[in-house]
Amino acid sequence: MSNTALMHAARGMTLGDQLARQARTNPDFVAYRCGAVQRTFAETEDRVGRLAAALSALGVGHGDRVAILMHNSLEFVEIFWATARIGAISVPINFRLAPAEIAYILQDCSASVLFVDEAMAAHADEALAGSGPGGPLVVTADGYEDLLARAPADGPIAANRVALDDPAFIIYTSGTTGHPKGAVLSHTNLLINTYTKIVTHGITGDGEVWLSGLSLCHIAGVSSLLPCLLLGGTCVIMPSGQFDAGALVDVIEDAGVTCCFLVPTQWKEICAVDDVTRRCRSLRQIAWGGSNAPIAVLQAMAAALPHAATFNTFGQTEMSPLTCVLRGHDAIRKMGSVGTPVPNVEVRIVDDAMRDVPDGEIGEIVYCGPTVMLGYWNDPVATEEAFAGGWFHSGDLVRRDEEGFITVVDRKKDMIISGGENIYSAEVEAVIGAHPAVEEVAVVGVPHPRWMETPVAVIVPRAGMQPPTLEDITAWCRDRLASYKKPTAVRLVDALPRNASGKVLKRDLR
Repeated sequence: MSNTALMHAARGMTLGDQLARQARTNPDFVAYRCGAVQRTFAETEDRVGRLAAALSALGVGHGDRVAILMHNSLEFVEIFWATARIGAISVPINFRLAPAEIAYILQDCSASVLFVDEAMAAHADEALAGSGPGGPLVVTADGYEDLLARAPADGPIAANRVALDDPAFIIYTSGTTGHPKGAVLSHTNLLINTYTKIVTHGITGDGEVWLSGLSLCHIAGVSSLLPCLLLGGTCVIMPSGQFDAGALVDVIEDAGVTCCFLVPTQWKEICAVDDVTRRCRSLRQIAWGGSNAPIAVLQAMAAALPHAATFNTFGQTEMSPLTCVLRGHDAIRKMGSVGTPVPNVEVRIVDDAMRDVPDGEIGEIVYCGPTVMLGYWNDPVATEEAFAGGWFHSGDLVRRDEEGFITVVDRKKDMIISGGENIYSAEVEAVIGAHPAVEEVAVVGVPHPRWMETPVAVIVPRAGMQPPTLEDITAWCRDRLASYKKPTAVRLVDALPRNASGKVLKRDLR
């Protein structure tokens, strides 16, 4: 290796390098725990090294996409870091998606390999049924361990040095125009976001045990893995599936969890668990995000966990994701606000002509900084639109008060957040609109006692046909959309309200 290459290597520390550093300095420290399985940094490094060598031997190299259709597991994490080590790109896929949605993502990213667990095998088969030759190599749960067993720990991997600005992840966001877009995030994006999170939350790394109740297919799940990678703590990964507040409290108590991120729906149920204050006394800080928390939930959190500092975190996938934080001492006083911008994120609030609006007026929040994504995969038009004027356009309409606190007042993209899952109305409307008994449809989010928001379909029935019922619409959506995207109610109307330009007035519908 030339002197220049050696100097370049000495300056870089990517996601894969961070794991190797922890394995050298804290080899026997438990890095990850999921259910009854836990692995130290040294054990994780050994398996990641073997998997990196195995992927390289399969021909997976720099820039290739490695898709993951799995529930939360330690294997999920190993695939992330092995892929990062060889300069390939991880593409986590939401296990709740319908086969047609999975097929679109696999085709759009041209995945070289698809890792599938046993629970998702049938979904994967259906998604790949029409792909023909040239589709991804599928690695099943049994095949995964075989792959590791055949690969030597010191086996050869791709020789190209991985750069900090290389893509590390493509995370698909719900589609606003019928198809999702893949946000491309670099090693730098995720590492800077992690440094920002550590500083903002005052995380020391001294005996910290992180827990996230979110799926690893989401950016919040991915980012929850990173503080321990940098600081040497333990990350507790909850299994995917039906949320069980009692089981999660058991884990917090047993593992001595110090930091925990959940969506408001989950915190509401946690606070109702018997003896939660004593059992969760190890918590030093708690964070929530994904949707607004009603004041009753905030009050329940303050009463049940008075010893823990609270943080409302706000952001989006394209920002890696953190952009604003509302700290606990302001949670009630600034109820409804997402807080103030975090370090490393520059914010403007602008009108459609990119002119800054005065405090108190509504505008779109736009961002710049080292955590802004590289762009949308395979979509230069959407990328150019998102970066118009040299700033990343969030699509969120906000208002900033005289103290600098930001409140989201509407969403240009008409996104619904239900139980922490993002649902874009245009995507659901495209599916429902194809029903033979539907003339027109608009989907809006309405308050829900458990999920905070839930989608409702407002339908103009097609003349001469039997008006569709909720059962008709949910049956129609079942094989076309993920279950959480289906409307929970249908309202029949003679016409949708529109403005002078013909656009549907969704605010009136809400």
